Amino acid sequence: MLGRRPVPVLISVLAVALVVLAAGCGPSSTKPYTAKGTVACLAGKGFKNITSDPLKIGLIAGVAEHGGIRAEAPSGNVLTIAFAQNTADAASTKDAFRANATPFYRRHMADIMESQRNAVLVWTTSPSLALLTRVFGCLHA
Repeated sequence: MLGRRPVPVLISVLAVALVVLAAGCGPSSTKPYTAKGTVACLAGKGFKNITSDPLKIGLIAGVAEHGGIRAEAPSGNVLTIAFAQNTADAASTKDAFRANATPFYRRHMADIMESQRNAVLVWTTSPSLALLTRVFGCLHA
């Protein structure tokens, strides 16, 4: 029985690797992602009610250096993306989302918040791996 335990861990590691590959990230990718470069792709992937209006996306995403987006996935899961200036600022943006979350969401931040380079994604509920991969694939400069 003990020999079977690492398999789920291996599958998880492989799944994360696939997300990273699908996102097209790597050492040669250094241009920051932007709201402007990402909106059209999300629309093409079935997201609706997409907006980058700072008055509609919340304060943190609304003041992000490279813009912000709020969009609804086909499943109804609402996504907010804040496009920070760079990876270091993305860490500060994650801290800001945590600090301003309600107690309910703060307990679940590990499940509902992801980041890729300068983009910080926050969902209303935990996204599926397929949905997360779809959004990572839409992040563009």
